[in-house]
Amino acid sequence: MELALKDIRRHLGRFLATMAGVAMLLAIVLVMNGIYRGNIADGVWLIENTATDLWVVEGGRGGPFNEPSRLPQDSYRSVAATPGVETASPLVVYTAQRTLRDGEAASQQFTVVGYDVQAGLGRPGRLVQGRAIEAPHWEMVADGKLGLGLGELATLGNDRYRVVGLTRGAVDASGNPLVYLSLPDAQKVQFEQDPHAVVAARAATLQRLERIGVRGAQATALLPLFGDSAGTINAVLVRLHPASDAGRVAQHVRDWLHFDVYTTAQERSLMLEGRLSRISSVLGLFRALLVLVSIVIIGLVVYVLTIEKIRSIATLKLIGAPNHLIVRLIVTQSLLLTLGAFVLAYALREWIAPGFPRTLAFTGVETGITFAVMLVGGVLASLLAVWHALRTPPQLALGG
Repeated sequence: MELALKDIRRHLGRFLATMAGVAMLLAIVLVMNGIYRGNIADGVWLIENTATDLWVVEGGRGGPFNEPSRLPQDSYRSVAATPGVETASPLVVYTAQRTLRDGEAASQQFTVVGYDVQAGLGRPGRLVQGRAIEAPHWEMVADGKLGLGLGELATLGNDRYRVVGLTRGAVDASGNPLVYLSLPDAQKVQFEQDPHAVVAARAATLQRLERIGVRGAQATALLPLFGDSAGTINAVLVRLHPASDAGRVAQHVRDWLHFDVYTTAQERSLMLEGRLSRISSVLGLFRALLVLVSIVIIGLVVYVLTIEKIRSIATLKLIGAPNHLIVRLIVTQSLLLTLGAFVLAYALREWIAPGFPRTLAFTGVETGITFAVMLVGGVLASLLAVWHALRTPPQLALGG
């Protein structure tokens, strides 16, 4: 240990520069750990924080998050009449790209969650300021990422909504912030058309009716039948009676209403095995590659440091120093390099995390495993330098 410290003090600047370089690489590894876990946390957050026992979606669909699901709006009444169901509430979820302020140049992407304000299922989570929606119209709860202030008016379509509550960290699977609206407001925003598009659609419908012989006032009277899909929802949230069996209720809905039904655990599994599966695999692969590259770089650095003092090692062997002393010198430097780089990388991670654009989720167990892998990997990577040092002939100290 003392010999290793003396050698480090002799080349302190180079050692610290090397440590800083390795620390930057290890910081990327630690941040990648956070991205990997954060991606999963974002993907399942809305599912886990929606107070519901069952998710009822369109039959044959993996909705409402992995795949679009559309149900007639009144279908929640049929679900509510199912034995064992205490409350059934409609839900609308979709992604939007809009400008929320008048005169704002850049649009923002967010996910709209429309829920039945009276039933309360699907209400906002992680509320940090203000309150939940109470009025049936013109109120919204938005995540702080959108930059809206409490009490501010936001424009969606042809209407303005007052921000009555702010959340922090309420996001969808892609990390987009959530905007909560009452169910009718969310449907209006989703299906509201530009006036020019409405005129064009109306003219096209009249032409189709004329081709089949329907004209004049009769055609005009039929126009409402060719309206939009504002009467659809994406899912029905179900809260069961305390004594109800979720499996029996779900089977009853499947058999009699022909909808698909998932528990929260099943919906979470659908998300993990579907939408999040590929991106999680990619992030996991990058994480493994970064760890491997870091270990290789530490091994190469230790090898170069050993080559630079190869004559000093030969001198030690010439004066009769045992091999274990030389091995301890190299391994100790490798451990000090890895430990110092990891501590600096951890500090860098803590500095980066607050301003990172995506959610970073860290676990102590995962950080500890990464540290152990890097420590053991650093020692194993230094074996090449140990092997070269032990093969060094003592006469090299004399110029042989």
